[in-house]
Amino acid sequence: MTQLPRFSRILLLFIILGYLAAGVCYAHFTPAWQAPDEPAHYNYVRYLVEESRLPVLQMGDYPHDYLEEIKAQRFPPEMSIHPLRYEFHQPPLYYLLASVAYRLTGGSLLALRLLSVLLGGGLLAAAWALVRAIFPERPALALGTTAFVAFLPMHLAMASAVNNDALAELLLAASFLGLVRYLRAEETGPLRVAGLGLLIGLALMTKFSALIVVPMALVVILIAPRSKGERTGDGLLILGLAGLVLLPWLVRNHSTYGGLDLLGLARHNQIVVGQPRTAEWLAEMGWSGLFQAFSQTTFQSFWGQFGWMGVLLDSRLYLLLKLLSGLVILGALVFVVRNLRPASQGHLLLRPRPPQWWLLGLLSLWLVFTFLSYLWYNLQFVQHQGRYLFPALIPLGLVFAIGLSEVLAHPRAWLMAGLCLLGVLLLTVKGLLLGEPDKWAVAFIAGAGMFFLLRGLLSRAWDGWVNSLPYLGLFALDFICLFGFIVPGLS
Repeated sequence: MTQLPRFSRILLLFIILGYLAAGVCYAHFTPAWQAPDEPAHYNYVRYLVEESRLPVLQMGDYPHDYLEEIKAQRFPPEMSIHPLRYEFHQPPLYYLLASVAYRLTGGSLLALRLLSVLLGGGLLAAAWALVRAIFPERPALALGTTAFVAFLPMHLAMASAVNNDALAELLLAASFLGLVRYLRAEETGPLRVAGLGLLIGLALMTKFSALIVVPMALVVILIAPRSKGERTGDGLLILGLAGLVLLPWLVRNHSTYGGLDLLGLARHNQIVVGQPRTAEWLAEMGWSGLFQAFSQTTFQSFWGQFGWMGVLLDSRLYLLLKLLSGLVILGALVFVVRNLRPASQGHLLLRPRPPQWWLLGLLSLWLVFTFLSYLWYNLQFVQHQGRYLFPALIPLGLVFAIGLSEVLAHPRAWLMAGLCLLGVLLLTVKGLLLGEPDKWAVAFIAGAGMFFLLRGLLSRAWDGWVNSLPYLGLFALDFICLFGFIVPGLS
């Protein structure tokens, strides 16, 4: 093993330890039940333990008025969470696992939250392994992706609450890692192929968002470098075993909810009376207003909008995050453009080999399918919550890492400083013509320009420290969000 991979593993350990420390703080200091749907997930676990059978979603399990009242009063002890049972349609794997922790600790909320934190630590290891499988020569990308997944404030808040998200994301990531290895001809034996099918089945038994892995598996099987007969046999084995794992749950739902409501979603849509519907908002706000609300809330709640979407960050923090997002998107576009050029036109920091393009395409489909499922959900209900994009957080983290690697590259420092100076001038002129300029936007962009100027003056020996600054900033932001907004805003 070379020295660089060994050092990168040390950094990975620090990232995981930092995540665990922050996750424990979130689990301990976040007031009880002040995470989206946490009481309903907790009640599912409690039902399994007390009744020793799977729950059935029924009318009355979503008492909308009571839910709004208990949220408004911040879950006082005299108001029971027992009536909140609207997650009873979820697949049971996470809740069966959580029921063990529930029994061992007498139903401790903190213990169940810490279970989620632990599962999130597994997700970090899977994220690292997945990106390393795609870019084995660039460990910095694996570290950046893992750090983004670890320290994104909203994801950290969800990964330290009682819900099935962390296990679903872990199994989804592990399934995609298996698909990547299959595509690279590393998963060749029948036992490994069968294991991949079982892993996909377990993901499907955890949360419906994992369904995106099914079309991804079909794509991988179609393009895998094997003979038609081998691909057909492997496809039948993978999807067949995944279906066998899921089949008892589907049969149970058919007998419980009737008809073709195999996932219990039709029953769920019937009982959530009072939840805002997209058609109502569209009639009231029009397409323009609905799109503005959708995009703004999605962005804010992706980075951090806590509690039951009631605790927002300071507007200046969102502005800073918009600037960071803009730089990342610019860097990602530069990456795409540069890698479409012939190699003779210059040295590229990150030119994927042909197999890597297939793998990057697979991650792109992962993003697309996740975003389409998010849009589909919002066609029915008003659910402008960026956390629904977290099933694709690993490819999003890779985009973040690639974008930063491009804009922070030493040869581009002076160009980026010039672009920041141009941005300051444009904002100043716009403000003078149309009114008072946005002082904070000007200040942040000017600060970014000074950073890039300093970046150009520093030698490349500082590259590692410079590239780590955004991730250290996210780690600091985690505690700013917890102690500056969540605790005072929800206590």
